[in-house]
This record gives sequence, C-alpha cells and structure tokens, in this order.
Amino acid sequence: MPQKTAKPIRTAILDDHEVLLDSLASWIGTNAPDFNLVLTASTWLELVHSEQFPTELVILDFQLREPVSIEARVRTCRAAGAKVIVLTSLDAPETRQRALESGAAAFVSKTAPMSEVMDIARKVMGMSPRPQAGRWRPAPGAPQSRPRLSVGEARALALYVTGLSTQEVADSMEVQYETVKTYLRRVREKYARAGRPASRKAELIRRAAEDGYLQ
Repeated sequence: MPQKTAKPIRTAILDDHEVLLDSLASWIGTNAPDFNLVLTASTWLELVHSEQFPTELVILDFQLREPVSIEARVRTCRAAGAKVIVLTSLDAPETRQRALESGAAAFVSKTAPMSEVMDIARKVMGMSPRPQAGRWRPAPGAPQSRPRLSVGEARALALYVTGLSTQEVADSMEVQYETVKTYLRRVREKYARAGRPASRKAELIRRAAEDGYLQ
C-alpha cells in the first residue's frame, strides 16, 4: 500500500529572528527531504502576502515584534487550510494553552532538537516517522550534550545572539570588551568539545535556541 503522503509537505516558517530562520531552513533542506520548504518569512504580512501561502504546514514563532496575537495568526493559517506548529522560548502553561486553544496542532519548545520538531511535524501531518533522519548525536567521548556555562558565559551568549555586537554586550554587562570576547570564546570551545560546532555566529545562534538561551 502506498504511503499516505507521497509528495513532500509544502511548508512555511515564520520567525522574526532572521539568522535563526536561515538556520532552521538550512536544517530542513539538508535533513528533512519529506518536507518542501517553499516559504520563509520574518514578518506576518510577508507570510500571508506570499504567493506560496497557504502551505500545508506552517511552523511559527509564538513571539513576534508585530502586534498580531498568536490566536489571530493560528486561526488565519487554519482557516486557509494549513496545520500549525508553534515554536516558543516561553514554554509556560498559559502560552501553551493559548496556542492549542487557537487550533495549533502542536506546541514545541525551541530547546527541542530540530529532529524532534520534524518528527512532531510528521505526526501532525499523518506521516511515517523517520527516527534516523538527521538526528544529532554527540561526538564520541563528549561528556554531555549541553555544555555547562558559567553565569557570565551564559549571559554573554544570550545577549550576543540577539544581534548585539561584542562591544554592546560588554556595555550591557558592564564589563570589558576583552572579557566578553573571552566568554564567547569559552562558549564556542565548550560546544565544540560537546560535539556541537558553534564557530560561526549562525551555529552559535542555533545552539542558543536549542538550549534555551535565545529569548
């Protein structure tokens, strides 16, 4: 018997953190061939005004800078025929309830690995799971998947991945420029030892999102 879904699922992503958006899109393009990412948008209007909208699946961030509620966004997508997965860095009962009551099919923390997010997407779309597709595994000998960061390192990372320059992070933390450089160097080294490269800023943002530092 043929599978329920033969063609890749037409998918859209809405996230106003553009570097993270690019990172998510790159991961799906490389690791999830059963999804056809036809639309990425950093604003709500960009999403709904695109010729590619509606898609079969929309993955959207709970928080946007635009004054459009999660309820309005989810209901609009649902009315257009799309199923919705909400990603969030605010995994609280009230935010989960708002998203699900609006009609979202799933509510997923941004700390979840993308392999898990896409497995949830397959379930939402009635597809067969792909347990080995693109699943991240730690490097041999890595002591843990999530590096243990000091308070200063975690704070520098959280500020840096919002788009601040190294000097702006230093000003915000009220420390020296070289201190922030040291914090960020140590963060990259710890992720490298854990088998999760973060040498490029896009990789560092992805690691921050996976581990809950991206706010």
